[in-house]
Amino acid sequence: MTIELVVRDAHVYVKRGRELPGGWVAIKDGRIHSVGHAGEEPEGLRTISAGGRLLTPGLINAHHHMYQNLTRAYAPVTNGTLFEWLTGLYPLWAKLDEDAVYLSTYVAMTELLMGGCTTSMDHMYVHPKPFLIDAQFRAAKDIGFRFYATRGSMTRSVEQGGLPPASVVQSEDEILADSVRLIETYHDPRPGSMSRLALAPCSLFSVTERIMAESAKLADTYDLRLHTHLAEDPEEDVYCKEVYGCTPVEYFERVGWASKRSWVAHFIYPGDEEIGRLAHAGVGVAQCPCSNMLIGGGSADLMGLRRRGMRVGLGCDGSASTDHASMWLEARTALLLGRYRNGPASMSARDALDAATIGGAACLGWEDEIGHLEPGACADLVVWQMSDVALAGAHTDPVEAWLRCGPAVAGLTIVNGVPLIEGGQPLMGDLPDVLARHAKQSRRIQCLPA
Repeated sequence: MTIELVVRDAHVYVKRGRELPGGWVAIKDGRIHSVGHAGEEPEGLRTISAGGRLLTPGLINAHHHMYQNLTRAYAPVTNGTLFEWLTGLYPLWAKLDEDAVYLSTYVAMTELLMGGCTTSMDHMYVHPKPFLIDAQFRAAKDIGFRFYATRGSMTRSVEQGGLPPASVVQSEDEILADSVRLIETYHDPRPGSMSRLALAPCSLFSVTERIMAESAKLADTYDLRLHTHLAEDPEEDVYCKEVYGCTPVEYFERVGWASKRSWVAHFIYPGDEEIGRLAHAGVGVAQCPCSNMLIGGGSADLMGLRRRGMRVGLGCDGSASTDHASMWLEARTALLLGRYRNGPASMSARDALDAATIGGAACLGWEDEIGHLEPGACADLVVWQMSDVALAGAHTDPVEAWLRCGPAVAGLTIVNGVPLIEGGQPLMGDLPDVLARHAKQSRRIQCLPA
């Protein structure tokens, strides 16, 4: 079969240490067929000129809560602490149903595509109704998005000393049974998969010890990955000391999660020795710089964790804490935060791009196929678009200019060899209807007039 698509006249960032100025990428059967320098490109059924712009692997979102775009910038909790923010929003999220989750997932994935993201996980841990993750898989399939769902859970309501209302938590048996159902229905471990699943109890203080331990056993049985929030807030330390008699990381180790299967979100407040232990165990971390800064709870030291041997990716986190879903903005903020924290020589744009691509892929255990553009990789890529005014004077380093200048959006986003964004615009024809329905659901959940 002939090559289906060639994207030419680009500065191609294949991976860290390999860039092709004036290069091209050829796509066949949803895979990167070949990459090369100008003048060597093969014939394809379609050729797209990048116009000299930067072409990178698609960015990978290692932590998100997609349903939260239904309550963006919700005024009553915009200036609260993490726990205040959560307790203020849980009663609203208790109104989620299948339609609301489908629409919020569809909007989130479209927004991620516009920000250059081609693979995203989602941490869906609020379950006031059944089959909410099924709705997410439907949205991903309708769009053509590469989706890594995680079956989140909570068992501790306010009555059991937790934060959420009883309507959004589930029993241990419900959670475990539905986890098995979702694994056997949707998880596709084959190469080039468009749908995978991990197990993701919300946090150490929101589920029982049995759920943590049984999730680890299920992951071993089905060869799955594990995800949770860890060391996100000082109040988590207080809780674990009172309930478990140890630190959050010590409890994480006790329930069998300190392994290469696991990646965690935030990881802001671990002890120095704890970092070393989890790095040695192979645990990955998703830094969420925008969300952490907006809530004001500190942020992980990305480059410091990498120096200790940890795999570190980036995540948007919930669109009610970050209020956006742009992985470009996360990468730029990670760069600024890293340099602000550790000095101008501590982090480069390539470090941030590396975290947003192969770092995220490593968190998901998928670095063999995504996060780079070597031949044989999944054909997930982005051609970045910026105004000529924003780039005026930037002639020497297109990767540094990508984050130092801006704002940047995806001019072309390709997933599995299929263009989903062109000319900076989504190609999904039903998007206007989805947005109208999303607005109705959002207003219903926030108790606003239609």
